Amino acid sequence: MNSGQRPHWNIAEQAIIEIISPLQKCVTETVRSTKNFWLNYFYLIDVREENRLLKERLDAITRENNQYREELYTLNRLQKLLQFRQKIQRPVVAAQVIGRDPDGWFKSVIIDKGKNAGIKSDMPVVNAQGIVGRVVSVSPDYAKVLLIIDQNSAVDCLVQRCRDRGIVRGLSSRLCELAYVDRSSDVTPKDMVITSGLGGVFPKGLPVGRVLTVKWIPGKLFKEIRIKPVVDFSRLEEVLVILKEDKS
Repeated sequence: MNSGQRPHWNIAEQAIIEIISPLQKCVTETVRSTKNFWLNYFYLIDVREENRLLKERLDAITRENNQYREELYTLNRLQKLLQFRQKIQRPVVAAQVIGRDPDGWFKSVIIDKGKNAGIKSDMPVVNAQGIVGRVVSVSPDYAKVLLIIDQNSAVDCLVQRCRDRGIVRGLSSRLCELAYVDRSSDVTPKDMVITSGLGGVFPKGLPVGRVLTVKWIPGKLFKEIRIKPVVDFSRLEEVLVILKEDKS
């Protein structure tokens, strides 16, 4: 046995250990906690920066997808407009709807083509679905189009099936009336209404709308007919202005 080694603490050493050890434990845990805190802090900073970069990339991809989707929708609309243009077989000018009439008195839109593009008053305006309205005011680079849903608009039309004539006038943003149709007519709901070609504005045979309701009120000469326009005026973006010779 080595007399230089003491296998046990004496009473004084035990007392000192009991006092110092909790302090050492506290210091050790504090150091460990501080180390873990900074390690986690720097880790979170890296994660936050990585998340920021990923979010920026995701936002960029989302914007690109939205742009491609909008370009695809625009291409589809323009393809339909081109097909409709080929059916008209008359010179046309394509234009963008850039705003609503600021005076607010009429249901009309402003397009980005005017006199410099050959556009004049009373030229018909259409899109891929059917007739939109007619030009009522023109400046060098812009024009005002009175929509067929305006109460001041009047378009001479035919019921495609039975060939009865009437005048389409606006009632609301989604509704028109087919006026002056004789009570003896057999026009029925879902009949298509087209332009008659009379009146000197619209070519014959362009779609106008479908009949919604037909009423005959005793004592009246004409039937009360409501039609839904084929054009969705709330989504009007591109149009064609049909050119014609100036007869003046």
